[in-house]
Amino acid sequence: MDTPLTSESHHRQKKSEQGLWFVVPAAGIGQRMGAALPKQYLPFANTTILETTLRTLLSIKPLAGIVVAIHPKDAHWSTLAISQHPDIHTVVGGDERADSVLSALDFLSSLFIKKNSEDEESSKQWVLVHDAARPCVSSTSIYHMVNALVDDEVGGILGVRSSDTLKRVNDNNTIETTLDRSAIWQAQTPQMFRYGLLRNALSQALASKQVITDEASAVELAGYAVNIIAGRHDNIKITQADDLPIAEAIYNIIQ
Repeated sequence: MDTPLTSESHHRQKKSEQGLWFVVPAAGIGQRMGAALPKQYLPFANTTILETTLRTLLSIKPLAGIVVAIHPKDAHWSTLAISQHPDIHTVVGGDERADSVLSALDFLSSLFIKKNSEDEESSKQWVLVHDAARPCVSSTSIYHMVNALVDDEVGGILGVRSSDTLKRVNDNNTIETTLDRSAIWQAQTPQMFRYGLLRNALSQALASKQVITDEASAVELAGYAVNIIAGRHDNIKITQADDLPIAEAIYNIIQ
């Protein structure tokens, strides 16, 4: 069960009174799952993976809204009841994750302009990017990250220390070396950054054709120091078919 905010942490969150914006890239087709549906629409906990993820994000306060980036030919999103939620907005995603996130940030830019708030204050608003296929994220972890980063000028990500021995392998599938896992963390989401900083970092990285695997990598390339906040190992990402029953078992336990 998630732990409610303490009075102290609630006071700290007041520094983000505009509310938190979440961006959920959901434009992928999930080829590695080998399923007929994109993985975000697969059945999960009596609903779908995407709906489960969004319900957790909708519970976070203060919430400004959620922007979901969907595939231009998506035929499933509009069939979900949650697609009509007043706090959820949709944009058309791109070929890559970074394109989808930037599309969502461009939507926020138009929203801020409409509200006459496209200024330094809006550029400081927090945006949390979360994988659609991480339905087991806990609100406790999100609040922990928000409270740890609320005074930071850049932001950071959730992550966990690697518990496995890691090997660097060559093209012949033979081991070249064993990595020092004491300095290795597995990146998770949400990844939380200031709106203006993240938008600029992603725009620059895409313009220079840099390889962007997550939001943090774009911010790192822009020269910023990115914080990592300890998350939980049960915040797994559903990528392969055998991840699905594991994630559902985890979800049933943590609820």
